Amino acid sequence: MQPIYDSRDSRYKTPYGAVPCGTSVRFTLRPDRSAGFSRAFLLARLEMRENETLTIPMPWAGTQLGSDEFSGVLDTGDYVGLIWYSFVLEGLDGRKKELGKYQLTVYDKGEQVPSWFGEGVSYQIFPDRFSRTHIPDPVGLVGGRTVHQQWNEEPDYRPNEKGEVRNRDFFGGDLPGITKKLDYLQSLGVETLYLCPIFEAAENHRYGTADYSRIDPMLGMNEDFKTLCDELHKRGMRLMLDGVFNHTGYVSRYFNGDGFYPEAGACQSESSPYRSWFQFKHWPDDYERWWGIYSLPAVNENDPGYRSFIFGDENSVVRRWLRAGADGWRLDVADELPDDFVHGIHTAARTEKPDAVVIGEVWEDGTTKIAYGVRRKHLLGGHCDGLMNYPFRTALLNYLQGRGAEQFVEQMETLREHYPPFAFYSAMNALGTHDTLRVLTLLGAGSAHTDKTKDWRAARRLTPYERQFGKELLKVGATVLFCFPGSPTVYYGDEAGMEGFEDPFNRRTFPWGKEDKDLTGWFAQLGSLRKKSSALRRGDLCWLAGEGDLLAFTRTLEGETILCACNAGGEPAQLVLGEGADILLGAGRWTDGVLELAPRSAVIARL
Repeated sequence: MQPIYDSRDSRYKTPYGAVPCGTSVRFTLRPDRSAGFSRAFLLARLEMRENETLTIPMPWAGTQLGSDEFSGVLDTGDYVGLIWYSFVLEGLDGRKKELGKYQLTVYDKGEQVPSWFGEGVSYQIFPDRFSRTHIPDPVGLVGGRTVHQQWNEEPDYRPNEKGEVRNRDFFGGDLPGITKKLDYLQSLGVETLYLCPIFEAAENHRYGTADYSRIDPMLGMNEDFKTLCDELHKRGMRLMLDGVFNHTGYVSRYFNGDGFYPEAGACQSESSPYRSWFQFKHWPDDYERWWGIYSLPAVNENDPGYRSFIFGDENSVVRRWLRAGADGWRLDVADELPDDFVHGIHTAARTEKPDAVVIGEVWEDGTTKIAYGVRRKHLLGGHCDGLMNYPFRTALLNYLQGRGAEQFVEQMETLREHYPPFAFYSAMNALGTHDTLRVLTLLGAGSAHTDKTKDWRAARRLTPYERQFGKELLKVGATVLFCFPGSPTVYYGDEAGMEGFEDPFNRRTFPWGKEDKDLTGWFAQLGSLRKKSSALRRGDLCWLAGEGDLLAFTRTLEGETILCACNAGGEPAQLVLGEGADILLGAGRWTDGVLELAPRSAVIARL
């Protein structure tokens, strides 16, 4: 029996998914004729217009295959925001049947998003741990740092005498080291480098910015940044910076909690030019902090001076570093920044560099995200061009760990239906980041180790069986990652077989000379295919299979169709296609129109 309504079927709703403002959306209901419904109405609640509710008649339009048809049109006009809609069917006898609620995302029709980010492969680097050209001297640098003399030492993870893990141990990875590895990155098909924060900061993660105007001295000079950008651009590659604008460092020239900087910060003087940037409950010792962490004082993003400093002025942080060579910004904790603050960053970025992109860190569906009691405008246009796609990561890892391809398809279809096309195709898709377990460890050993000590986690390595098992699943997951719409983003070292639980074990140094060549080769082949195939870069998505261990979909553009077929299970699987194909990667076998997939394997083919 056919459904009364299916929002993903063009027979019931057209056009599909999110729409630009000004679009007329047609809705059709198809109740069984025997139900005897005589009238239908569409109820549309415009959330961002003070919940104004429209009641739209849906006149009877005829019958088809034993079903009545009721059809009506919603004109979105100049509205931008979410519309929550439902339906009411009425019978002659007074019966009522309600359907819904459903979500319709209406975005700014004037939004023009550069396509370069979503098309190519991105590579995330934690700068202190990727590559170093020398062992730096920490004397005189902000933060009281120490430096590991040996590159392969374990990061400090034990608390000090005060019970704090201060993250002041550095390995000395630097920008010249990244520049020297560009050949390697190009061999992986990388087109965009995303660098975790590079500005001067006391901690090795550099998320507590000390000086937005200066590259951290351990990473190099501002000239080294220019050299890196120039070399990237010569190769047709781009650079995305990490913008941490929700908080600064306790040790910073703005807050200056430890008095390191000679000029008075907000903590030294109430007449400091930075005093209004911070919110003190009791000056100078009680202040708003990011998630209660004393070393990360939260800023007041509504302060006019702070806004000018970050994005409002011609020489603001956002604009000056784009001018210096960067091509985009990833916004740390974007959902903790006011919408108009994000809009200001977006406007400044586009003003400085029309093809600059702004990607936000949001861990949930970006259209339905509520933060601080407010529905966020991340993807409605003029804010974020795309988001870090953690829902993709969650759904894909669930599939790889045996929870069924059905949930992956369903969750990705929900995103595709909710997201404007520009956001779906500009998503930053990843299997792991600096905030998650290493994906090889997760797939090989699982994540149920919460009862273990940090000493155990530091020493734990995968057994040969676990490593092989995890590698097989990682290859499957990486295949989906590189074939799916959005930018496939590799966290440094995942392609080399790096292991590790949570921070800091997921932030170990890159194992130069000890890479897993098998994994690296697989990622390089995936990167090459992504770079060469216009279908994989921009093509339409169509599901072929999504049940149990079997997942298959195609990407199609301008006559080219690429198949991605995966088996995450421990038994062989078959995909019936009824046609032959040219296998581009993987060891599948064709027999009479059936693709046979070995356990924990994947195939990419041209149909």
